Amino acid sequence: MSQLELREAASPPLTITDAARQAPDAVLAALGSGPDGLSQAAAVERLDAVGPNAVRTHEASAWSVLARQFRSPILILLLITAGLSLFLGDATNSLVIGVILLVSVGLGFSNEFRAERAAEALHSRVTHTAVVVREGAAAELDVTALVPGDVVRLGLGAIIPADLRLLAAKDLLCDESILTGESLPVAKTPAPVTEKASLGDLTSCLFMGTVIQSGSCTGVVVATGGRAEFGRIALGLGERQPQTEFQLGLKRFSFLLLQVAIGLTTLIFAANLLLQRPVIESLLFSLAIAVGITPQLLPAVVSTSLATGTRQLARRRVLVKRLVCIEDLGDMDILVTDKTGTLTEGRITFTAALPVAAGPDPGELFTLGLLATEADYTAAKASVIGQNPLDAALWESPQAAGFTPAGHERLDIIGFDHLRRRTSVLVRDGAGTPRIITKGSPEDVLALCGPVTAEVQALLDAQFDAGSRVVAVAAREAPGLADLTPADETGLRLAGFLVFLDPPKANARESLDRLEALGITVKIATGDNAKVAERVCDELGVLSGGTITGAEAEAMSDPELSAAAREASIFARVSPEQKARIIRLLRQSGGAVGFMGDGVNDALALHQADIGISVDSATDVAKDAADVVLLDKDLGVLADGVMEGRRIFANTIKYVLMGTSSNFGNMFSAATASVVLSFLPMLPGQILLNNLLYDTGQLAIPGDRVDREQLLAPAHWNIGFIRRFMFLFGPISSLFDFATFGLMLFVFNAAPGEFRAGWFIESIATQTLIIFAIRTRRVPFLRSRPSMGLLGASLGVVALGIFLPLSPLAGLLGFDPLPVPFFLALLGMTVVYLVLVELAKQWFFARTAQQPPAPVLPRVRRRGRDHRMARRAARFSTPGAARRGPLEPRRGRANRRKRNRVQGPSRPRKP
Repeated sequence: MSQLELREAASPPLTITDAARQAPDAVLAALGSGPDGLSQAAAVERLDAVGPNAVRTHEASAWSVLARQFRSPILILLLITAGLSLFLGDATNSLVIGVILLVSVGLGFSNEFRAERAAEALHSRVTHTAVVVREGAAAELDVTALVPGDVVRLGLGAIIPADLRLLAAKDLLCDESILTGESLPVAKTPAPVTEKASLGDLTSCLFMGTVIQSGSCTGVVVATGGRAEFGRIALGLGERQPQTEFQLGLKRFSFLLLQVAIGLTTLIFAANLLLQRPVIESLLFSLAIAVGITPQLLPAVVSTSLATGTRQLARRRVLVKRLVCIEDLGDMDILVTDKTGTLTEGRITFTAALPVAAGPDPGELFTLGLLATEADYTAAKASVIGQNPLDAALWESPQAAGFTPAGHERLDIIGFDHLRRRTSVLVRDGAGTPRIITKGSPEDVLALCGPVTAEVQALLDAQFDAGSRVVAVAAREAPGLADLTPADETGLRLAGFLVFLDPPKANARESLDRLEALGITVKIATGDNAKVAERVCDELGVLSGGTITGAEAEAMSDPELSAAAREASIFARVSPEQKARIIRLLRQSGGAVGFMGDGVNDALALHQADIGISVDSATDVAKDAADVVLLDKDLGVLADGVMEGRRIFANTIKYVLMGTSSNFGNMFSAATASVVLSFLPMLPGQILLNNLLYDTGQLAIPGDRVDREQLLAPAHWNIGFIRRFMFLFGPISSLFDFATFGLMLFVFNAAPGEFRAGWFIESIATQTLIIFAIRTRRVPFLRSRPSMGLLGASLGVVALGIFLPLSPLAGLLGFDPLPVPFFLALLGMTVVYLVLVELAKQWFFARTAQQPPAPVLPRVRRRGRDHRMARRAARFSTPGAARRGPLEPRRGRANRRKRNRVQGPSRPRKP
């Protein structure tokens, strides 16, 4: 055993409750750490002992993927039917169903597992880091590498990476709603708490998964992974996630099939009993009809489509956290986005310091800006890690090279928050008088400086009109002041403006055109001044529908803002709460809204959106809240993702429409013939073999071409549309089935074996070839070409369907040889059938009922606490196989399964 393990074995680990009651120095001592953090050697030793700071693993699990294949109601129906067939002595029927099961499960498993492996690789590229002090040096470290005793520095918007005991804090407020449900933030200080404080009253501690709403702090890690309070709760939730619109649509479709199957099966079984047919034969035939009416390989087609989409998006550097979110991406028709990095380059550069009259010179104004940064100005020049983009641009500018921190002493600071929109510091130069320096948005800083002269306003307006980002700087002397509070931010004198430039992207116009062609309305939500946002839009040639400022939005009621938001293109100077409100109202007005953001102030809106989109370079808060992460911040990449989502949905619906209409027609024909004929028109095994061949040919659909018009607008599950399609094209199929019945009975005087062989071949030919008519609303082949894969698969299935009744297996399958004239008649009937289907298709899609309905009811996506817990837990995830830390107490097998492959030990129970 290592020394650490011996110490742990001798005394139980320090709990967060115990740490809250002790002084910071005592906690550091108990954890074997200090103000300079751990040594690298000690950190490595502890990581090996306690395991990664993780409550999830994004490793693709073959067993989990295999288990998911059997959750489909269609496959469950197949499994039950196979069992009943075997029990009732029909080995052939059971064998055919078993083959169908193996094909469906095998294809679904292979494609979904490949997709999860791709998602695993992409997930590993999205890192979540924290600033950790080790051996006295600060560096960014992956949150999963944190161990007890690590000293961590955190600022505004950071998600707490582990359970921490505060060592130092400044104006610290923490949002603990994910743990406690309380919406109001909690004030935190390093002072020890009383002996009997409850978990919610541990004001000297920060909890894993909670968010810093304002201020900054330094803390020492007390508990990680499953030992942390958040980790313990997250483990109990498992991997549950809310269902997406696509999943809900699949569920509604399954219920439709279930209703049709039950109704048709019951009628057939009752009719056969009334005709005094054998009970077992009637039951097997009825079960075959129930199975035959369902598109058995729908799960495989869906998983194949999603796997194909995942691979396509991976090539475009897009990470989809859950495969089914690809469908939601294609569903989007409104995109709200920040302009920085999407419409602009996202590389902010400092351009000028503009003093006002009687103010300091440009060099002094620049120095004031450096002193008013949240980062420690004595070290900020060496590293801009953790700084906001504007402060980082100041420190990276050439002028910063001449700054000497030794001549300044910072006494206090009030950090930036999105309500005040400014940072204030109390600074003393040498032995001089302390002074307050405030830096922030011009509107908020000018409000603290008294009346604004026309000259100052003209100077500011000129910069806004030029599209520049502007930060105002103001100061005043504060003799005798040692601690700074917001109440001290009065009586300031404006020093001038710091000007920054973020030019428009060269390809932004092209990306906007692509989104517009896809029917997506792009709106901009920014914390910048309205004139700056409007200038960027003008430079890109974007026609604006109007601008709403945060102040104007605040004054509007929900109905007023909802109506205005549908028309407006720009939302300027909006707070995080206002962004979230705008997203919510846009959704409630009927749109499927996507939100793209990368900052702390975007997290609320990302949670409100139908599809949250962020980027790899975003803050942890934004990445955690997003459904999709772009590894490149580019609207063009987003357009690719939207097209991929719509392509997948279009191909999935192709299979659904073809499968349900053809299967319904065939099963209706079989049901009718079983009542009229003195023998079964097709044996149960033959029905299932027919469906297996047909469905196997349709597995090429996920790779099929999609007509461009199908990508220009989002499509949704429409059960009424599917039902109408099924009830029109199914009976058309039955008409030709009945024609085949007449041909076999009255022309060829066919025996049962010949009858079944003739209908088997006609059924395979018609329902397989109809794919080329139904796959497009255009004229097939002439104006819409199928993929070579689909063409080859379909013709191959028809050839195999014709071969089987003529092959040596014919007797085993229950088929008799057919006369040659039958095939000539079959060719003629197939041509007439395809022409009639094409005419019916043109009539069907021309009707008003088939046009996409305008959204009437709001489609509000409700997300509860469990969803937010599962989402936030995803950041504490490692790609490797799960393992149990050496210090973890042994547990039962069932309990280990419940812990969901935790990496690292669980938090021990308190005595």
